Amino acid sequence: MTALDQLAIRFLFASAGCLAAGLAVWGATRLARRALPALGMQRSTWLLGQAAIAATFLLLLIAPARQAEMQPVFEVDVSAVAASLPAALAPSGPAAGMPATIAGERSWLAWLAWAWVSIYACGLAWMVGRLWQGQRIVQRLMRCGAPQAYPAHPAVIEVDAPIPPMLVGPFKPRLLLPRGLRDIDPLQRELIVAHELTHWRRGDLWWLTVGAGLQALCWFNPAMRLLRERLAWAQELGCDRDVLRGRPPLERRAYAAALVAQLRMQHRTVNGALAFGGVSPDTLAARVELIRAPGAARHAAWARGAGLAILALAFGGNLALQPALAWSDQPARLDCTLMLDAASGAPLVEQGDCDVRATPASTFNIVVSLMGYDAGILVDAHTPALPFRKGYVDWLPAWRTTTDPTGWIRNSTVWYAQQVTARLGLDGLQSYLQRFDYGNRDLSGGVTDAWIGSSLQISAQEQAAFLRKVVNRELGLNAQAYDMTATLLRLPTLPNGWDVYAKTGTAVLDRPKGSQDPPRSYGWFVGWASKEGRTIVFARLILDRENPDRAAGPLLKEAFLRELPARLDAL
Repeated sequence: MTALDQLAIRFLFASAGCLAAGLAVWGATRLARRALPALGMQRSTWLLGQAAIAATFLLLLIAPARQAEMQPVFEVDVSAVAASLPAALAPSGPAAGMPATIAGERSWLAWLAWAWVSIYACGLAWMVGRLWQGQRIVQRLMRCGAPQAYPAHPAVIEVDAPIPPMLVGPFKPRLLLPRGLRDIDPLQRELIVAHELTHWRRGDLWWLTVGAGLQALCWFNPAMRLLRERLAWAQELGCDRDVLRGRPPLERRAYAAALVAQLRMQHRTVNGALAFGGVSPDTLAARVELIRAPGAARHAAWARGAGLAILALAFGGNLALQPALAWSDQPARLDCTLMLDAASGAPLVEQGDCDVRATPASTFNIVVSLMGYDAGILVDAHTPALPFRKGYVDWLPAWRTTTDPTGWIRNSTVWYAQQVTARLGLDGLQSYLQRFDYGNRDLSGGVTDAWIGSSLQISAQEQAAFLRKVVNRELGLNAQAYDMTATLLRLPTLPNGWDVYAKTGTAVLDRPKGSQDPPRSYGWFVGWASKEGRTIVFARLILDRENPDRAAGPLLKEAFLRELPARLDAL
């Protein structure tokens, strides 16, 4: 899976998170409006609601700080595998000679993500095009209109078209008035113009522009459309309130009559235009009712405060769930020791955070060995011997040489494991992980990278459960897979007679940019010990920050083996 595929998948999940945030914000504001009706007149509530949803969408797009990350990202030359394996085992078909990060591994999730990216792009283009078309219509109306001498700051243009009065242009405001406005009562005409000028004084066009931009960004979210409609409604009510403040009942009645006259006069509105103007039949009755009952607009300050508090809580909840901030949620010191009886599964020792998942790192070589021998890719302890090729991962000098299965496990040679997983392919690897019930079984990080500080994660409890199945041969593999894996994992017998089979793993924990914290790394040591027919499975995991210059896995191995004889004798 390529980096672009991962970005597309992240975009898909960000969109899903945006929908969830929209549902939460809309539900919260709707409940609050029922309890405090004056909230509906607060434009800040609705615009900030849009902003909270859009911010959630954008934050989810930020690449999350991975729990553990090994650098650099590498490519695998599958052709090298084909040249080194026996002819009967060489890959065939389109995957041969192609990078493993590309050949045949785009999952259904990646295809779904790319389909959604395409749909989103089309929808965004349609929204932008709709806004552009609306503004073009407005520009044509202005060019065909005649400037008027009105005592107002925005230029007034009279147009011979059945449109409502319209205030357009946040940067260079213009007031478009239909010629038919001359035919209504002068007081009503004055109040209509005053309404549009109030929009200008309040800066409503800027609010409208921001709301339209946020809606375009998250066009797929129904809550954004609903919130923008509520924003426009709140702005109209706010203008009604400001225009009528201090006016006598006669002028209030004239204003209500002006709204009705405007509705009869206008034949159409300019859809998509960033403009104020027009009266909706759906809202006319409510506006007239509020004009007749000015007391309904009381408690505005309380409503504003309540709306801001609700949105602050909603946005805070979104941030708390933000994967991009997952770094701060990592335990300051992860330390787990888990030992199980292989026969019964009974826990003998369980100390620390044994349910926390982390990258398996090189402990995944146990899985690779089982799969490789079961699939026939690996033959025996020394076959196949694969030559080192330029472009392979070469972090250690021991990796820059021809390597066989024995040397691979002894040195944790990353590129050798990559050749095996590349030969298995995404479908084969996924099938084995499902059968093994291994960790989160997530291969979105790629068949060659997923287990090294990427998508594949596993806890100590899951490691121990998996190793029990290995010891008890419950994975449905051929006998050679179990026998050869045990041969490769075998360590020197302990002084008290226990035979130990185990593997280390190390992954450096990535730090946020600019962090002054010392580097930390995960250290794994997992396996089993057998003596006189009894087998003990163990999984040890630490998050080490005291030895930044040494690999945590080998250090953990040394320490654990020193104490293991006494631990085993005590069980």
